[in-house]
Amino acid sequence: MSIERMRERLAAERASFVEPCLPSPADKPPSGSNWIHEIKHDGFRLMARRDPVGIRLITSRGNDWTNRYPLVVEAVNHLKVRSCLIDGEVVCCDEKGVAAFQLLRHHRNEPKAILYAFDLLELNGADLRRVPIEVRKATLAILRKSRHGVRLNEHPDGEGVFRHPARWARGDRRPGDVRFGY
Repeated sequence: MSIERMRERLAAERASFVEPCLPSPADKPPSGSNWIHEIKHDGFRLMARRDPVGIRLITSRGNDWTNRYPLVVEAVNHLKVRSCLIDGEVVCCDEKGVAAFQLLRHHRNEPKAILYAFDLLELNGADLRRVPIEVRKATLAILRKSRHGVRLNEHPDGEGVFRHPARWARGDRRPGDVRFGY
């Protein structure tokens, strides 16, 4: 890679970084029809960005982990889009299909790691953060169809999500609230 190309890539990374909305502590989970809840798997939060510069997997602190998860990079590369920004969590599952953090922590370049996609924040240059989350998730479901390295992180209805074997769940307000996703 030429020095000029590296400079372009660094400038694009700085300009395109979107800080993820992180969970805040609460005594009990929010409830009501204005909230959806998603499973928090045992992995690392990542933003998968695809743009003319290439594909980058960026951590919540802005670190580039693209080289660590080749299956995710390949899956994002094969999406039928010009550009996108997917918010998700990179996970490695054990033989039972359960997320196993130790597999990620002890293997920095894990070829079997996948991305559980929470949200689609940008598509083909359009900022989708003010679009209702249900629409963004439906679009994401269509885009990632048959892409092995990216799975949609579904949001089960009702309070049963809090009995899931994952560590915890995250909530997001539905449209009509003050906050529009991220």
